[in-house]
Amino acid sequence: MTRPAAPIRVLLADDEEMIRAGVRLILRHAEGIEVVAEAADGRQAVAAAAAHHPDVALVDIRMPVCDGLAAIAPLLALDPAPRVVMLTTFGDEENVLRALREGAAGFLLKDEGPQELISAVRAAAAGDAVLSPGVTGTVISRMLRGGERDAAGTAPEDERIARLTGREREVLTMLGEGLSNQDIAARLGIGIGTVKTHVGAVLDKTGTASRVQAALLAHRAGLAP
Repeated sequence: MTRPAAPIRVLLADDEEMIRAGVRLILRHAEGIEVVAEAADGRQAVAAAAAHHPDVALVDIRMPVCDGLAAIAPLLALDPAPRVVMLTTFGDEENVLRALREGAAGFLLKDEGPQELISAVRAAAAGDAVLSPGVTGTVISRMLRGGERDAAGTAPEDERIARLTGREREVLTMLGEGLSNQDIAARLGIGIGTVKTHVGAVLDKTGTASRVQAALLAHRAGLAP
């Protein structure tokens, strides 16, 4: 008999109790997802993540004491580190840009529907980027127009891409197209685990901190439209 997969463990961090209650209610009824901890500020979020080891941390950008942006680095420094998805409002693109620079897995608008929230948690847990359609185009365009640089700093795009194998270059191109791990696996005819290995190698060799930053690299290098 096949054992059921372990539930996705989620941390909620938002200073508004009503927001946390609403998100908790939605996720409570989602199959395979479990809310294991909550926090009202970034400092509490880091402590809760260290204690409960969530797979995904949903973190509000604007919180007192320690905001969500300041919490990203210490969250990602944990072992194991959760996938950090920022909760934001429309028009907060500057802070979203900062979050992506820090290595957040993506962002989700607070007014997205229940299914979008559930899908975002599952996508983040699977290692995919989470980009709310409402502001993705604006954010990506601003990052490209602004010559946004990622963790690899000043290394030229062609030099960084030259470090990749042929298959890793294919995977980078597909990240630039916004494909999920499942989509990449289907297109290349390989397993999800193999895709995750390739994505990890791409991030490591190019010095990018997230799939979003890798996608931007693919766009700047002309690998993706």
